[in-house]
Amino acid sequence: MAGGGTAGWMAAAALTRVLKNKVDVTLVESSEIGTVGVGEATIPTLVFFHKLLKLSEQEFMSETNATYKLGINFENWKDLNHSYLHAFGVTGKDCWAAGFQHFWLRGLQEGLSGDFGDYCLERQAAEANKFAHLPNNGLNYAYHIDATSYAKFLRKLSEREGLTRIDAKINNVNLRQQDGFIESLDLDNGQRIEGDFFIDCTGFKGLLIEKAMHTGYEDWSHWLPCDSAVAVQTESTSEPLPYTRCIAHEAGWQWRIPLQHRVGNGMVYCSQYQSDDETIDKLLSNIDGKPLNDPRVIHFRTGRRRKQWNRNCLALGLASGFLEPLESTSIHLIQQGIVRFLRMFPEAGVVQEDINEFNQQADFDIEHIRDFIILHYHVTNRTDTPFWRHCRQMDVPASLRHRIDLFVKTGRIFREGSELFDDSWQQVMIGQGLMPQSYHPIVDTMSRDELEALLTQITSQIRRTVEKLPPHEEYLKRFCQ
Repeated sequence: MAGGGTAGWMAAAALTRVLKNKVDVTLVESSEIGTVGVGEATIPTLVFFHKLLKLSEQEFMSETNATYKLGINFENWKDLNHSYLHAFGVTGKDCWAAGFQHFWLRGLQEGLSGDFGDYCLERQAAEANKFAHLPNNGLNYAYHIDATSYAKFLRKLSEREGLTRIDAKINNVNLRQQDGFIESLDLDNGQRIEGDFFIDCTGFKGLLIEKAMHTGYEDWSHWLPCDSAVAVQTESTSEPLPYTRCIAHEAGWQWRIPLQHRVGNGMVYCSQYQSDDETIDKLLSNIDGKPLNDPRVIHFRTGRRRKQWNRNCLALGLASGFLEPLESTSIHLIQQGIVRFLRMFPEAGVVQEDINEFNQQADFDIEHIRDFIILHYHVTNRTDTPFWRHCRQMDVPASLRHRIDLFVKTGRIFREGSELFDDSWQQVMIGQGLMPQSYHPIVDTMSRDELEALLTQITSQIRRTVEKLPPHEEYLKRFCQ
């Protein structure tokens, strides 16, 4: 394992805890090299990952000063002074032929429907600043975490399982002449580390996957023009909200991520429209609480490695590619790579068919997430700055154009294969201002009274549930401070 950070230690924890004595794992990282991170928010799939590793949620949350997260509030994205919350739950109730949005659309026409988010439990709980574990996973949630503490937490778990950690820098990657496989790593302490398989978690540099193996990179900056971020941590000045705030500004957006002990802040921006110094000044003038560190500037290029698995090397995290943290998918993509690798684990040796299948699935995952992020920028009413005018007018991938056109013409959304987002598409499309021109005819088999009863039943049940939930901060103190 080359490199630590979130990617390296997630992979180390999974390999040592799931495969146990089946593998010998060595992780090489240098304490002199800092980690890159522009966010500390996650999505609900991390709950599954922790169950796979049989982790204690209370211990994890205590160690990482975590808070619960029910969604993301998008402010100034559709237009200035407009906001909507993309929640992790399911909105309303679907039927076999049509999603809930079709019933909601008819209700709008007849003056029966409220805001689309009124029919989502997670959104209503988030806006009420409430949280609790409900039976049968009745409330979908994720976490806000301290990423540095998370890596330390996973390191302790991994070392207890027998992992070997070496504090050193990698000076050279040695390839086998006959097939280009990685044979060993030369370290600056004089050691040579040999191995059967190597996982590259060396960040943007991609020391193994790119510098040694020349895998290639596919640039997506023509669709995602933001190429920089500034991050700073501040003292907490109020109780933590159970959602992330994403606040659009003139040339990008700002995040606010509440932890138990502090708040993570940052701005993602396009350097073509805004300089580093301008962004730092803007960020520092739009934070609450005393800064705990100096602002850190990070430059990046959105896109993906042409192969995440190449010969006997797997790239995870920033080494495999980068999508900005707008929908908190960075840790999810690390997790997906790890779980997929465990499913295809090359115990009997590397098989090209496994490599091809892995890369095909990985490409599918990241392309669908890419399209979802582009949606936020492209479908907007904002024309107040050159950046937003560019985003409105830019070409988008054909796959995204098809989704937009299908939803506008018919109100339909279809989930393709195992893609990550489902209900999220309609939440964001409606939140960004897309309204379908028609709804499914099956809705008209209901009378007006039946439709009104359905809509009322959903909101009444949500309201009763939210009323019983404790405040988020109170629950945190009781469960995992």
